[in-house]
Amino acid sequence: MGLRERLARQIRETGPLTVAQYMTACLHDPQFGYYATRPALGEDGDFITAPMISQMFGELIGVWMAAAWSLMGEPPQVRLVELGPGDGALMADLLRAARAAPGFLQAADVWLVETSPPLRALQSERLGERVRWAVSLADVPSGAPMLLIANELLDCLPTRQFVRTAVGWAERLVGVDAQARLIFVLSPTPAAGLLPLAPEGAVYEQSAAQGALGAEIGARAVRDGGAALLIDYGRAEPGFGDTLQALKAHRKLGPLDSPGEADLTVHADFPAVMAAARAEGAAAAILTQAEFLARMGVGARAEALVRGRPDVSPRIGRQLNRLVAADQMGELFKACCLHPADFTPPAFEDA
Repeated sequence: MGLRERLARQIRETGPLTVAQYMTACLHDPQFGYYATRPALGEDGDFITAPMISQMFGELIGVWMAAAWSLMGEPPQVRLVELGPGDGALMADLLRAARAAPGFLQAADVWLVETSPPLRALQSERLGERVRWAVSLADVPSGAPMLLIANELLDCLPTRQFVRTAVGWAERLVGVDAQARLIFVLSPTPAAGLLPLAPEGAVYEQSAAQGALGAEIGARAVRDGGAALLIDYGRAEPGFGDTLQALKAHRKLGPLDSPGEADLTVHADFPAVMAAARAEGAAAAILTQAEFLARMGVGARAEALVRGRPDVSPRIGRQLNRLVAADQMGELFKACCLHPADFTPPAFEDA
């Protein structure tokens, strides 16, 4: 019995699932979940992320972290943490770029927060003995300032969906039809709690998990110092829309078509993440990915990579365009920084 059949049986026995429950099962079920069993990253996989597009992405995050450490007064120990580190490419590029600041590398206590056994194996193969692993941020020791990066993590956190009907808001659920196919249904009773006004048919997404992570990072930044950089696709302002999507072999599928066999994501809810961090006493700022990379010198880095090597110029140009162009990743992707109110990290001085 596969995940689809098991979910259908569970729904028949106990009732429909929330979209958040469905996402959690599809991504993290120990036997059939996508990240637990078969994550496929890269050109030959299901999706590609910025560190796989170009080394420049991870290198500039390494420069950002080293510069932030310097602005913090060069503390003798700093937790360098990556949440959801994928195949380890970002951390590898980050650490290589940070060689320019040897004191930072000596101070860095490197942690990867990863729940996927297959991805841990890839990370270990790439990064070796330099890093340690945890299954949650809470497992990373406190007591020292933290510099954290999470690239395309928020979009994987479970989200509930609500639909505005003629009589109010109803939660979108995952049910089954007479042929045991998974289908979307609406809750028979109006959704409880305060939801914003919207036209009929509007979809409102709400992720307790994204908010909880913002609160946890914000509280830790206030307590221990440091800064966190969250990069993902999503909105900088509150809004409506159904952003749930499944990706397999770089193609979009219906979210219910292949449970456990495709990556399942939603847009990051940056306003909720930032509000949760601020509620813990932290400060929060946001830039587009294009703005952040430009402020960190991506143009100069691209020029350095092609200097004296005209053969690589077209490739580097394509990579740069993919990262910063408005019709590529530059505008849809945002860089959100959470930090103590009395410390402003590089690139976010006027954000």
